[in-house]
Amino acid sequence: MTDVDSLDGLRALVAEAEAAGTAEARWRAVAAVDPTLVERIIHGGAAGVFSGGSSVGGVPQVVAVGTGASPGVGMGVVCLTAEDVLDAADRDEDALLVREETSPTDEVGMRVAVGILTARGGVTSHAAVVARGWGIPAVVGVPDMVVADDHVTLGGLRVEAGTVVSIDGGSGEVMVGAVEISGPPGIGSVPELSVLLGWADEVRGERVGVRANADRAEDAVRAREFGAEGIGLCRTEHMFLGNRLPLIRAFLLATSPDGEAQALEALAAAQREDLKAVMVAMAPLPVTVRLLDAPLHEFLGEDAPEGWSEHNPMLGTRGIRLAVLCEGLYRMQVRAILGALDDAYAGGVDAHVAIMLPLVSTASELALVRGWVLDEVETWGSVEPLLVGTMIETPRAALLASEMAVHADFFSFGTNDLTQMVFGLSRDDVVQRMMGTYLELGLFPADPFSHLDAGVVAPLVAAATRSGRMARPGLEVGVCGEHGGDPESIHLLVEAGVDSVSCSPFRVPVARLAVAQALIDLDG
Repeated sequence: MTDVDSLDGLRALVAEAEAAGTAEARWRAVAAVDPTLVERIIHGGAAGVFSGGSSVGGVPQVVAVGTGASPGVGMGVVCLTAEDVLDAADRDEDALLVREETSPTDEVGMRVAVGILTARGGVTSHAAVVARGWGIPAVVGVPDMVVADDHVTLGGLRVEAGTVVSIDGGSGEVMVGAVEISGPPGIGSVPELSVLLGWADEVRGERVGVRANADRAEDAVRAREFGAEGIGLCRTEHMFLGNRLPLIRAFLLATSPDGEAQALEALAAAQREDLKAVMVAMAPLPVTVRLLDAPLHEFLGEDAPEGWSEHNPMLGTRGIRLAVLCEGLYRMQVRAILGALDDAYAGGVDAHVAIMLPLVSTASELALVRGWVLDEVETWGSVEPLLVGTMIETPRAALLASEMAVHADFFSFGTNDLTQMVFGLSRDDVVQRMMGTYLELGLFPADPFSHLDAGVVAPLVAAATRSGRMARPGLEVGVCGEHGGDPESIHLLVEAGVDSVSCSPFRVPVARLAVAQALIDLDG
Protein backbone atom coordinates (compact mmCIF):
# COMPACT_ATOMS: atom_id res chain seq x y z
CA MET A 1 0.00 0.00 0.00
CA THR A 2 1.37 3.40 -0.96
CA ASP A 3 1.68 5.82 1.94
CA VAL A 4 4.67 8.04 1.15
CA ASP A 5 3.30 11.22 -0.45
CA SER A 6 5.82 13.92 0.49
CA LEU A 7 9.31 14.88 -0.60
CA ASP A 8 10.67 14.42 2.91
CA GLY A 9 9.10 10.98 3.08
CA LEU A 10 10.58 10.04 -0.30
CA ARG A 11 14.07 11.16 0.71
CA ALA A 12 13.93 9.27 3.98
CA LEU A 13 12.59 6.14 2.28
CA VAL A 14 15.31 6.08 -0.38
CA ALA A 15 18.04 6.72 2.20
CA GLU A 16 16.74 3.84 4.32
CA ALA A 17 16.63 1.46 1.35
CA GLU A 18 20.12 2.46 0.22
CA ALA A 19 21.45 1.85 3.72
CA ALA A 20 19.86 -1.61 3.78
CA GLY A 21 21.42 -2.42 0.42
CA THR A 22 19.04 -5.28 -0.40
CA ALA A 23 16.70 -5.92 -3.28
CA GLU A 24 13.89 -6.50 -0.79
CA ALA A 25 14.40 -3.01 0.69
CA ARG A 26 14.40 -1.43 -2.75
CA TRP A 27 11.20 -3.20 -3.71
CA ARG A 28 9.54 -2.15 -0.44
CA ALA A 29 10.50 1.44 -1.24
CA VAL A 30 9.01 1.18 -4.73
CA ALA A 31 5.77 -0.19 -3.32
CA ALA A 32 5.48 2.53 -0.68
CA VAL A 33 5.47 5.72 -2.81
CA ASP A 34 2.22 7.32 -3.91
CA PRO A 35 2.43 7.76 -7.73
CA THR A 36 0.70 11.15 -7.45
CA LEU A 37 3.82 12.43 -5.69
CA VAL A 38 5.80 11.69 -8.87
CA GLU A 39 3.36 13.75 -10.92
CA ARG A 40 3.59 16.67 -8.50
CA ILE A 41 7.38 16.59 -8.64
CA ILE A 42 7.45 16.43 -12.44
CA HIS A 43 5.41 19.58 -12.76
CA GLY A 44 7.46 21.40 -10.21
CA GLY A 45 6.12 24.65 -8.90
CA ALA A 46 3.23 24.52 -11.34
CA ALA A 47 1.65 21.44 -9.85
CA GLY A 48 -0.06 22.40 -6.68
CA VAL A 49 -3.20 24.27 -5.75
CA PHE A 50 -3.52 28.01 -5.75
CA SER A 51 -1.56 29.34 -2.80
CA GLY A 52 -3.28 32.56 -1.88
CA GLY A 53 -1.74 34.89 -4.37
CA SER A 54 -3.37 38.18 -5.28
CA SER A 55 -5.75 38.76 -8.14
CA VAL A 56 -5.83 41.82 -10.33
CA GLY A 57 -8.50 43.29 -8.09
CA GLY A 58 -6.90 42.27 -4.83
CA VAL A 59 -8.51 39.11 -3.49
CA PRO A 60 -8.14 35.85 -5.46
CA GLN A 61 -11.47 34.68 -6.81
CA VAL A 62 -12.23 31.10 -7.84
CA VAL A 63 -15.13 31.52 -10.23
CA ALA A 64 -15.56 28.04 -11.69
CA VAL A 65 -14.46 24.44 -11.35
CA GLY A 66 -14.13 22.09 -14.30
CA THR A 67 -12.27 18.85 -14.91
CA GLY A 68 -8.55 18.95 -14.26
CA ALA A 69 -7.29 17.40 -17.48
CA SER A 70 -3.55 18.15 -17.46
CA PRO A 71 -1.72 19.05 -14.23
CA GLY A 72 0.01 22.32 -13.59
CA VAL A 73 -1.00 25.94 -13.10
CA GLY A 74 -1.44 28.12 -16.17
CA MET A 75 -1.71 31.88 -15.77
CA GLY A 76 -2.15 34.29 -18.67
CA VAL A 77 -4.38 36.71 -20.55
CA VAL A 78 -7.60 35.30 -21.96
CA CYS A 79 -7.24 34.60 -25.69
CA LEU A 80 -10.31 33.36 -27.52
CA THR A 81 -8.63 32.12 -30.71
CA ALA A 82 -5.35 30.50 -31.66
CA GLU A 83 -4.48 33.66 -33.59
CA ASP A 84 -4.98 35.74 -30.43
CA VAL A 85 -2.54 33.44 -28.62
CA LEU A 86 0.10 34.02 -31.27
CA ASP A 87 -0.48 37.78 -31.13
CA ALA A 88 -0.07 37.75 -27.34
CA ALA A 89 3.13 35.74 -27.68
CA ASP A 90 4.45 38.36 -30.10
CA ARG A 91 3.83 40.93 -27.33
CA ASP A 92 5.72 38.70 -24.85
CA GLU A 93 2.50 38.05 -22.93
CA ASP A 94 1.58 34.70 -21.43
CA ALA A 95 -1.62 33.53 -23.12
CA LEU A 96 -4.42 31.30 -21.86
CA LEU A 97 -6.35 29.74 -24.75
CA VAL A 98 -10.07 29.75 -23.94
CA ARG A 99 -12.39 27.84 -26.28
CA GLU A 100 -15.77 26.15 -26.35
CA GLU A 101 -13.75 23.10 -27.34
CA THR A 102 -10.49 22.75 -29.21
CA SER A 103 -9.85 21.12 -32.58
CA PRO A 104 -6.70 20.37 -34.56
CA THR A 105 -6.93 23.82 -36.14
CA ASP A 106 -6.25 25.31 -32.69
CA GLU A 107 -2.98 23.47 -32.18
CA VAL A 108 -0.83 26.22 -33.61
CA GLY A 109 -1.97 28.32 -30.64
CA MET A 110 -2.02 25.48 -28.14
CA ARG A 111 1.70 24.94 -28.72
CA VAL A 112 2.57 28.34 -27.23
CA ALA A 113 -0.25 28.82 -24.70
CA VAL A 114 0.54 28.60 -20.98
CA GLY A 115 -2.77 26.86 -20.35
CA ILE A 116 -5.98 25.69 -22.00
CA LEU A 117 -9.54 26.22 -20.75
CA THR A 118 -12.60 24.76 -22.47
CA ALA A 119 -16.34 24.68 -21.84
CA ARG A 120 -16.79 21.21 -23.29
CA GLY A 121 -14.82 17.98 -23.15
CA GLY A 122 -13.53 15.42 -20.69
CA VAL A 123 -10.21 13.79 -19.86
CA THR A 124 -10.04 12.16 -23.31
CA SER A 125 -11.12 15.21 -25.31
CA HIS A 126 -8.84 16.78 -27.90
CA ALA A 127 -7.76 19.56 -25.52
CA ALA A 128 -6.99 17.13 -22.70
CA VAL A 129 -5.01 14.64 -24.77
CA VAL A 130 -2.93 17.29 -26.55
CA ALA A 131 -2.30 19.26 -23.36
CA ARG A 132 -1.06 16.21 -21.45
CA GLY A 133 1.17 15.25 -24.34
CA TRP A 134 2.78 18.67 -24.39
CA GLY A 135 2.85 19.25 -20.64
CA ILE A 136 0.43 22.20 -20.79
CA PRO A 137 -1.99 22.76 -17.87
CA ALA A 138 -5.61 22.31 -18.91
CA VAL A 139 -9.08 22.50 -17.40
CA VAL A 140 -11.96 21.21 -19.52
CA GLY A 141 -15.70 20.73 -19.28
CA VAL A 142 -16.41 23.82 -17.17
CA PRO A 143 -20.15 23.93 -16.34
CA ASP A 144 -22.06 27.04 -17.46
CA MET A 145 -19.00 28.48 -19.19
CA VAL A 146 -19.99 30.49 -22.26
CA VAL A 147 -17.45 31.65 -24.84
CA ALA A 148 -18.40 34.73 -26.89
CA ASP A 149 -16.53 36.73 -29.51
CA ASP A 150 -14.88 39.16 -27.08
CA HIS A 151 -15.42 37.66 -23.62
CA VAL A 152 -16.09 34.52 -21.65
CA THR A 153 -18.66 34.01 -18.90
CA LEU A 154 -17.40 32.01 -15.91
CA GLY A 155 -19.67 31.33 -12.96
CA GLY A 156 -21.95 34.10 -14.12
CA LEU A 157 -19.04 36.56 -14.23
CA ARG A 158 -18.22 38.30 -17.51
CA VAL A 159 -14.48 38.14 -18.16
CA GLU A 160 -13.18 40.21 -21.04
CA ALA A 161 -10.57 39.00 -23.49
CA GLY A 162 -7.16 40.15 -22.27
CA THR A 163 -8.01 39.65 -18.58
CA VAL A 164 -5.55 37.59 -16.54
CA VAL A 165 -7.04 34.21 -15.57
CA SER A 166 -5.34 31.32 -13.77
CA ILE A 167 -6.21 27.64 -13.96
CA ASP A 168 -5.16 24.63 -11.90
CA GLY A 169 -5.04 21.59 -14.16
CA GLY A 170 -4.97 19.28 -11.15
CA SER A 171 -7.95 20.53 -9.16
CA GLY A 172 -9.89 21.97 -12.10
CA GLU A 173 -10.19 25.40 -10.41
CA VAL A 174 -10.45 28.56 -12.49
CA MET A 175 -9.47 31.85 -10.88
CA VAL A 176 -9.77 35.41 -12.13
CA GLY A 177 -6.47 37.19 -11.57
CA ALA A 178 -2.83 36.34 -11.08
CA VAL A 179 -1.66 34.01 -8.32
CA GLU A 180 1.57 33.09 -6.67
CA ILE A 181 2.52 29.53 -7.40
CA SER A 182 4.14 27.15 -4.98
CA GLY A 183 4.99 23.50 -5.22
CA PRO A 184 7.75 20.91 -5.41
CA PRO A 185 11.03 21.91 -7.04
CA GLY A 186 10.85 19.83 -10.21
CA ILE A 187 12.19 16.41 -11.18
CA GLY A 188 15.77 17.55 -11.81
CA SER A 189 16.11 18.73 -8.24
CA VAL A 190 15.03 15.44 -6.68
CA PRO A 191 17.76 12.85 -7.24
CA GLU A 192 15.95 10.47 -4.91
CA LEU A 193 13.15 10.21 -7.46
CA SER A 194 15.57 9.12 -10.18
CA VAL A 195 16.94 6.49 -7.82
CA LEU A 196 13.44 5.23 -7.01
CA LEU A 197 12.43 5.06 -10.68
CA GLY A 198 15.59 3.10 -11.42
CA TRP A 199 14.53 0.60 -8.79
CA ALA A 200 11.07 0.48 -10.33
CA ASP A 201 12.66 -0.36 -13.68
CA GLU A 202 14.54 -3.22 -11.98
CA VAL A 203 11.21 -4.59 -10.79
CA ARG A 204 9.70 -4.27 -14.27
CA GLY A 205 12.66 -5.79 -16.08
CA GLU A 206 11.38 -6.93 -19.45
CA ARG A 207 7.98 -8.01 -18.17
CA VAL A 208 5.95 -4.86 -18.88
CA GLY A 209 7.36 -1.96 -20.91
CA VAL A 210 6.50 1.72 -20.69
CA ARG A 211 6.31 3.68 -23.92
CA ALA A 212 5.11 7.14 -24.84
CA ASN A 213 2.43 8.66 -27.03
CA ALA A 214 4.44 11.15 -29.11
CA ASP A 215 3.89 12.77 -32.49
CA ARG A 216 6.79 15.23 -32.74
CA ALA A 217 10.55 14.88 -32.41
CA GLU A 218 10.60 17.19 -29.40
CA ASP A 219 7.97 15.03 -27.69
CA ALA A 220 10.07 11.94 -28.40
CA VAL A 221 13.14 13.61 -26.86
CA ARG A 222 11.17 14.54 -23.74
CA ALA A 223 9.73 11.04 -23.49
CA ARG A 224 13.22 9.53 -23.54
CA GLU A 225 14.31 11.95 -20.82
CA PHE A 226 11.44 10.63 -18.71
CA GLY A 227 12.48 7.02 -19.36
CA ALA A 228 10.19 5.91 -22.20
CA GLU A 229 11.24 2.68 -23.91
CA GLY A 230 9.88 3.63 -27.31
CA ILE A 231 6.79 5.20 -28.83
CA GLY A 232 3.64 3.13 -28.51
CA LEU A 233 1.48 5.61 -30.42
CA CYS A 234 2.56 8.13 -33.03
CA ARG A 235 -0.63 9.80 -34.26
CA THR A 236 -0.10 10.78 -37.89
CA GLU A 237 -3.22 12.95 -38.00
CA HIS A 238 -1.42 15.42 -35.73
CA MET A 239 1.08 15.94 -38.56
CA PHE A 240 -1.64 17.21 -40.88
CA LEU A 241 -2.27 20.40 -38.93
CA GLY A 242 -1.39 24.07 -39.15
CA ASN A 243 -0.19 25.01 -42.60
CA ARG A 244 -0.64 21.38 -43.66
CA LEU A 245 -4.35 21.26 -43.00
CA PRO A 246 -5.14 22.56 -46.51
CA LEU A 247 -3.19 19.60 -47.91
CA ILE A 248 -5.44 16.98 -46.35
CA ARG A 249 -8.50 19.03 -47.24
CA ALA A 250 -7.29 19.22 -50.83
CA PHE A 251 -7.09 15.42 -50.94
CA LEU A 252 -10.49 14.82 -49.34
CA LEU A 253 -12.21 17.36 -51.58
CA ALA A 254 -10.34 16.60 -54.82
CA THR A 255 -12.62 16.33 -57.81
CA SER A 256 -10.16 14.67 -60.20
CA PRO A 257 -7.50 11.94 -60.07
CA ASP A 258 -4.82 14.52 -60.87
CA GLY A 259 -5.91 16.76 -58.00
CA GLU A 260 -5.94 13.80 -55.64
CA ALA A 261 -2.48 12.66 -56.77
CA GLN A 262 -1.00 16.14 -56.32
CA ALA A 263 -2.43 16.40 -52.81
CA LEU A 264 -1.09 12.97 -51.88
CA GLU A 265 2.38 13.86 -53.14
CA ALA A 266 2.46 16.98 -50.98
CA LEU A 267 1.17 15.07 -47.95
CA ALA A 268 3.74 12.31 -48.43
CA ALA A 269 6.61 14.78 -48.41
CA ALA A 270 5.39 16.38 -45.19
CA GLN A 271 4.79 13.04 -43.49
CA ARG A 272 8.17 11.68 -44.52
CA GLU A 273 9.97 14.67 -43.04
CA ASP A 274 8.07 14.55 -39.74
CA LEU A 275 8.34 10.79 -39.30
CA LYS A 276 12.06 10.78 -39.96
CA ALA A 277 12.53 13.34 -37.20
CA VAL A 278 10.53 11.22 -34.75
CA MET A 279 12.39 8.01 -35.67
CA VAL A 280 15.78 9.70 -35.33
CA ALA A 281 14.86 11.19 -31.96
CA MET A 282 13.74 7.80 -30.61
CA ALA A 283 16.34 5.50 -32.25
CA PRO A 284 17.23 2.76 -31.59
CA LEU A 285 13.99 2.37 -29.65
CA PRO A 286 10.86 1.34 -31.60
CA VAL A 287 8.23 3.70 -32.98
CA THR A 288 4.68 2.50 -33.60
CA VAL A 289 3.04 4.68 -36.22
CA ARG A 290 -0.75 4.74 -36.30
CA LEU A 291 -2.16 5.51 -39.71
CA LEU A 292 -4.68 8.31 -39.99
CA ASP A 293 -7.45 8.21 -37.38
CA ALA A 294 -9.34 11.45 -37.04
CA PRO A 295 -13.03 12.25 -37.40
CA LEU A 296 -13.74 14.12 -40.61
CA HIS A 297 -14.99 17.23 -38.85
CA GLU A 298 -11.49 17.81 -37.45
CA PHE A 299 -10.21 18.23 -40.99
CA LEU A 300 -13.20 19.74 -42.75
CA GLY A 301 -14.76 21.76 -39.92
CA GLU A 302 -18.43 22.52 -39.48
CA ASP A 303 -18.75 23.72 -43.06
CA ALA A 304 -18.02 20.35 -44.64
CA PRO A 305 -19.53 20.07 -48.12
CA GLU A 306 -22.52 17.89 -48.83
CA GLY A 307 -21.61 14.25 -48.63
CA TRP A 308 -18.88 14.76 -46.02
CA SER A 309 -20.93 16.05 -43.11
CA GLU A 310 -21.75 13.48 -40.39
CA HIS A 311 -24.11 13.60 -37.41
CA ASN A 312 -21.72 11.61 -35.22
CA PRO A 313 -18.22 11.91 -36.67
CA MET A 314 -16.58 9.96 -33.82
CA LEU A 315 -18.53 6.93 -35.04
CA GLY A 316 -18.33 7.89 -38.68
CA THR A 317 -15.83 7.76 -41.51
CA ARG A 318 -12.57 7.66 -39.59
CA GLY A 319 -9.67 5.29 -39.20
CA ILE A 320 -9.66 2.25 -41.42
CA ARG A 321 -13.11 3.18 -42.73
CA LEU A 322 -11.70 6.28 -44.43
CA ALA A 323 -8.90 4.13 -45.84
CA VAL A 324 -11.38 1.71 -47.40
CA LEU A 325 -13.09 4.63 -49.13
CA CYS A 326 -9.83 6.45 -49.98
CA GLU A 327 -7.28 3.69 -50.57
CA GLY A 328 -4.59 6.08 -51.72
CA LEU A 329 -4.43 7.81 -48.34
CA TYR A 330 -3.07 4.86 -46.35
CA ARG A 331 -0.86 3.73 -49.22
CA MET A 332 0.66 7.21 -49.26
CA GLN A 333 1.28 7.04 -45.52
CA VAL A 334 3.03 3.68 -45.80
CA ARG A 335 5.34 5.04 -48.50
CA ALA A 336 6.07 8.05 -46.31
CA ILE A 337 6.96 5.76 -43.41
CA LEU A 338 9.24 3.65 -45.60
CA GLY A 339 10.87 6.76 -47.04
CA ALA A 340 11.46 8.16 -43.57
CA LEU A 341 13.00 4.86 -42.50
CA ASP A 342 15.33 4.90 -45.51
CA ASP A 343 16.30 8.51 -44.75
CA ALA A 344 17.13 7.56 -41.18
CA TYR A 345 19.22 4.60 -42.33
CA ALA A 346 21.05 6.83 -44.81
CA GLY A 347 22.02 9.07 -41.89
CA GLY A 348 23.45 6.14 -39.97
CA VAL A 349 20.48 5.93 -37.60
CA ASP A 350 19.32 2.53 -36.35
CA ALA A 351 15.61 3.27 -36.57
CA HIS A 352 12.77 0.80 -36.03
CA VAL A 353 9.12 1.24 -36.89
CA ALA A 354 5.83 -0.67 -36.82
CA ILE A 355 2.54 0.23 -38.50
CA MET A 356 -0.79 0.21 -36.68
CA LEU A 357 -4.27 0.21 -38.24
CA PRO A 358 -7.02 1.97 -36.26
CA LEU A 359 -10.75 1.54 -35.59
CA VAL A 360 -11.05 -1.96 -36.98
CA SER A 361 -14.30 -3.86 -36.49
CA THR A 362 -13.95 -6.89 -38.79
CA ALA A 363 -11.19 -9.28 -39.70
CA SER A 364 -11.99 -8.72 -43.38
CA GLU A 365 -11.32 -4.97 -43.01
CA LEU A 366 -8.02 -5.70 -41.34
CA ALA A 367 -6.99 -8.32 -43.90
CA LEU A 368 -7.80 -6.00 -46.81
CA VAL A 369 -5.88 -2.97 -45.56
CA ARG A 370 -3.01 -5.03 -44.14
CA GLY A 371 -2.66 -6.45 -47.66
CA TRP A 372 -2.29 -2.93 -49.04
CA VAL A 373 0.38 -2.14 -46.47
CA LEU A 374 2.38 -5.28 -47.21
CA ASP A 375 2.03 -4.64 -50.94
CA GLU A 376 3.57 -1.18 -50.51
CA VAL A 377 6.36 -2.64 -48.36
CA GLU A 378 7.16 -5.28 -50.98
CA THR A 379 7.08 -2.74 -53.80
CA TRP A 380 9.33 -0.38 -51.88
CA GLY A 381 11.83 -3.12 -51.07
CA SER A 382 12.21 -2.36 -47.36
CA VAL A 383 15.41 -3.65 -45.80
CA GLU A 384 13.62 -4.87 -42.70
CA PRO A 385 10.27 -6.67 -42.34
CA LEU A 386 7.72 -4.34 -40.79
CA LEU A 387 5.28 -5.41 -38.14
CA VAL A 388 1.69 -4.54 -38.99
CA GLY A 389 -0.73 -4.56 -36.08
CA THR A 390 -4.10 -3.21 -35.14
CA MET A 391 -5.75 -1.20 -32.46
CA ILE A 392 -8.47 -2.97 -30.51
CA GLU A 393 -10.91 -0.20 -29.71
CA THR A 394 -14.31 -1.50 -30.77
CA PRO A 395 -16.15 -4.11 -28.67
CA ARG A 396 -16.57 -6.26 -31.77
CA ALA A 397 -12.84 -6.38 -32.40
CA ALA A 398 -12.23 -7.29 -28.75
CA LEU A 399 -14.83 -10.06 -28.77
CA LEU A 400 -13.41 -11.45 -32.02
CA ALA A 401 -9.76 -11.03 -31.05
CA SER A 402 -8.87 -14.52 -32.23
CA GLU A 403 -9.99 -13.61 -35.75
CA MET A 404 -8.15 -10.28 -35.60
CA ALA A 405 -4.92 -11.91 -34.44
CA VAL A 406 -4.70 -13.95 -37.64
CA HIS A 407 -4.05 -10.70 -39.50
CA ALA A 408 -2.14 -8.72 -36.85
CA ASP A 409 1.43 -8.92 -35.63
CA PHE A 410 0.45 -7.06 -32.46
CA PHE A 411 -2.50 -5.56 -30.61
CA SER A 412 -2.75 -2.17 -28.99
CA PHE A 413 -5.88 -1.41 -26.99
CA GLY A 414 -7.27 2.07 -27.53
CA THR A 415 -9.10 2.26 -24.22
CA ASN A 416 -10.54 5.74 -24.80
CA ASP A 417 -12.70 4.61 -27.71
CA LEU A 418 -13.27 1.16 -26.22
CA THR A 419 -14.68 2.74 -23.08
CA GLN A 420 -16.82 5.12 -25.12
CA MET A 421 -18.35 2.28 -27.11
CA VAL A 422 -18.80 -0.13 -24.20
CA PHE A 423 -20.68 2.47 -22.15
CA GLY A 424 -22.34 4.21 -25.08
CA LEU A 425 -21.06 7.53 -23.71
CA SER A 426 -19.61 10.45 -25.61
CA ARG A 427 -16.19 11.05 -24.14
CA ASP A 428 -16.43 14.72 -25.15
CA ASP A 429 -19.86 15.52 -23.67
CA VAL A 430 -20.48 13.26 -20.71
CA VAL A 431 -18.43 15.15 -18.11
CA GLN A 432 -20.45 18.33 -17.90
CA ARG A 433 -23.77 16.70 -18.77
CA MET A 434 -24.02 13.85 -16.30
CA MET A 435 -20.77 12.56 -14.81
CA GLY A 436 -20.94 14.62 -11.62
CA THR A 437 -24.46 13.48 -10.84
CA TYR A 438 -23.67 9.86 -11.63
CA LEU A 439 -20.65 9.89 -9.33
CA GLU A 440 -22.56 11.63 -6.52
CA LEU A 441 -25.33 9.03 -6.70
CA GLY A 442 -22.87 6.15 -6.85
CA LEU A 443 -24.14 5.05 -10.26
CA PHE A 444 -20.54 4.96 -11.46
CA PRO A 445 -17.76 4.08 -8.98
CA ALA A 446 -15.44 6.41 -10.90
CA ASP A 447 -15.22 8.30 -14.17
CA PRO A 448 -14.56 5.42 -16.62
CA PHE A 449 -12.53 7.74 -18.88
CA SER A 450 -10.17 8.56 -16.01
CA HIS A 451 -9.98 5.11 -14.41
CA LEU A 452 -10.44 1.94 -16.44
CA ASP A 453 -13.78 0.27 -15.84
CA ALA A 454 -13.14 -2.83 -13.73
CA GLY A 455 -16.58 -4.27 -14.44
CA VAL A 456 -16.48 -4.78 -18.21
CA VAL A 457 -13.68 -2.93 -20.02
CA ALA A 458 -10.79 -4.42 -18.03
CA PRO A 459 -12.16 -7.99 -18.28
CA LEU A 460 -12.74 -7.40 -22.00
CA VAL A 461 -9.08 -6.40 -22.43
CA ALA A 462 -8.01 -9.50 -20.52
CA ALA A 463 -10.26 -11.83 -22.51
CA ALA A 464 -9.20 -10.35 -25.86
CA THR A 465 -5.55 -10.67 -24.86
CA ARG A 466 -5.98 -14.34 -24.02
CA SER A 467 -8.00 -15.01 -27.16
CA GLY A 468 -5.53 -13.22 -29.39
CA ARG A 469 -2.57 -15.14 -27.98
CA MET A 470 -4.38 -18.46 -28.42
CA ALA A 471 -4.69 -17.68 -32.12
CA ARG A 472 -1.20 -16.19 -32.41
CA PRO A 473 1.18 -17.41 -29.68
CA GLY A 474 3.58 -14.70 -28.57
CA LEU A 475 1.28 -11.89 -29.73
CA GLU A 476 2.54 -8.58 -28.33
CA VAL A 477 -0.20 -6.65 -26.57
CA GLY A 478 0.00 -3.01 -25.58
CA VAL A 479 -2.29 -0.21 -24.42
CA CYS A 480 -2.10 3.28 -25.87
CA GLY A 481 -5.21 4.94 -24.45
CA GLU A 482 -4.94 7.54 -21.69
CA HIS A 483 -5.54 4.82 -19.11
CA GLY A 484 -1.95 3.75 -19.78
CA GLY A 485 -0.77 6.62 -17.57
CA ASP A 486 -3.28 6.18 -14.74
CA PRO A 487 -1.99 4.12 -11.76
CA GLU A 488 -5.37 2.55 -10.93
CA SER A 489 -5.89 1.52 -14.54
CA ILE A 490 -2.33 0.24 -14.88
CA HIS A 491 -2.94 -2.27 -12.09
CA LEU A 492 -5.91 -3.67 -14.00
CA LEU A 493 -3.97 -3.73 -17.28
CA VAL A 494 -1.01 -5.57 -15.76
CA GLU A 495 -3.43 -8.13 -14.31
CA ALA A 496 -4.92 -8.43 -17.82
CA GLY A 497 -1.53 -9.54 -19.12
CA VAL A 498 -0.46 -6.66 -21.37
CA ASP A 499 3.16 -6.41 -22.47
CA SER A 500 3.38 -2.61 -22.40
CA VAL A 501 1.53 0.60 -21.66
CA SER A 502 1.93 3.85 -23.55
CA CYS A 503 1.03 7.30 -22.26
CA SER A 504 1.78 11.00 -22.59
CA PRO A 505 5.50 11.80 -22.07
CA PHE A 506 4.89 13.62 -18.80
CA ARG A 507 3.09 10.57 -17.39
CA VAL A 508 5.88 8.12 -18.25
CA PRO A 509 7.60 8.34 -14.81
CA VAL A 510 4.24 7.78 -13.11
CA ALA A 511 3.61 4.76 -15.33
CA ARG A 512 7.09 3.32 -14.61
CA LEU A 513 6.37 3.39 -10.89
CA ALA A 514 2.76 2.21 -11.19
CA VAL A 515 3.69 -0.76 -13.41
CA ALA A 516 6.35 -1.85 -10.91
CA GLN A 517 3.86 -1.58 -8.04
CA ALA A 518 1.31 -3.61 -9.99
CA LEU A 519 3.87 -6.34 -10.62
CA ILE A 520 4.83 -6.41 -6.93
CA ASP A 521 1.15 -6.80 -6.02
CA LEU A 522 0.70 -9.48 -8.69
CA ASP A 523 3.68 -11.45 -7.41
CA GLY A 524 2.31 -11.31 -3.89
